[in-house]
Amino acid sequence: MTTTRIPSSNGYVQAFARGLSVIRSFGPSSPGQTLSQVAKATGLDRAGARRFLLTLEKVGYVRREGRSFYLTPRVLELGYSYLSALPLRSIAEPVVRELVQEVNESSSVSVLDGVDIVYVVRIPAQKIMTIAPSVGSRLPAYCTSAGRILLGGLPPKEIELVLKNSVITRYTQHTITSRQEIMRLIAADRRKGWSLNNQEVEEGICSLAVPLFGREDRIVGALNVTGNLSRTTQSEIISQFLPSLQRAAKKITASLRLQAYATSRS
Repeated sequence: MTTTRIPSSNGYVQAFARGLSVIRSFGPSSPGQTLSQVAKATGLDRAGARRFLLTLEKVGYVRREGRSFYLTPRVLELGYSYLSALPLRSIAEPVVRELVQEVNESSSVSVLDGVDIVYVVRIPAQKIMTIAPSVGSRLPAYCTSAGRILLGGLPPKEIELVLKNSVITRYTQHTITSRQEIMRLIAADRRKGWSLNNQEVEEGICSLAVPLFGREDRIVGALNVTGNLSRTTQSEIISQFLPSLQRAAKKITASLRLQAYATSRS
């Protein structure tokens, strides 16, 4: 793997960035890694990978079993620091719980991070589904209803850049892979104020999303409901879920704006 060298500049600490790359090299397909595997995954040489692993072990973010290294639960503190400081999450979560009880389907709040959406609130319904994302999970923005809502809050040039940097993959036969068509859908969804994803990520699964606004009508998040086509039709998902989704979004948006106003006055 080739390492991308970032020129040193004021405020940039290359060693810290490389240490974070070591943490990110662990995942579902590589929960435990040897020194050689970490070096290969990060583009570091063995000596550098060893220094970072030993440092992370010393501060409690990594543990060692034989020749393999594993992340420890302490890594969760890094993500929790972000979530606990995120007003959107604390404001939205109780509203999302009420929404799930009302529609009896799973619901989420997500934000845009690069080319992906990241779930910051996820409340599942008591049903078995193949896709079961949790808080912190990522999905591509280009083929998700929440992603298209969030991209709709960007200027056209920024949307084009996100799509250019996205790895466009056909997850199902329904996945739209034309960047021009995706741009058209984003614009159409922005005009009507909601987005419907029809089985583009998983067969049989539809999702409906609406925007959440902060100050100055800036889109700060997306609220969605996921429906299973084995239980309901696409038109029923819109007619049954959209009014509830819009009411919940208005409640969250009102609270976000109120908190932003109170913060600006303090």
